[in-house]
Amino acid sequence: MRKTLLLLAPVVLLGGCTWGINPDPGSSAVRTVWSGDVTGCRDLGKITVSVMDHVGPFDRNDIKVRDELQVQARNSAMSMHADTMKPLGDPVDGKQEWEAYSCGNHQVGPSAPPPMQNQNPGAQPPPAQQSGGFQTYPSH
Repeated sequence: MRKTLLLLAPVVLLGGCTWGINPDPGSSAVRTVWSGDVTGCRDLGKITVSVMDHVGPFDRNDIKVRDELQVQARNSAMSMHADTMKPLGDPVDGKQEWEAYSCGNHQVGPSAPPPMQNQNPGAQPPPAQQSGGFQTYPSH
């Protein structure tokens, strides 16, 4: 009985961990630009955020860590009166740097992806996108 309690204690303690990083009211208006051109925007400064990326010997879920970093960055950007933010790199050890911008009405668009090389010159182009936001492609 005592051994069972000792084995279950770490599981119960880790299961109770919640980091509670929630978006501040209004922070959802801050846009995240992953690979866009922000040349028409005013740079407001750098944001550095960090969260725990591991608990003891256990690594936390990478997606959850990235999500929490983005929420914290968005909260910080809003307090700087920024309307746009862009990551300066990937997270490292639970830490990530972002740049905050004020773009106002300036439309920030993603950078254009490189043109795809047509490996099959006789192939039909992919079908036009249909309602519902889904697009299908033939498999060859």
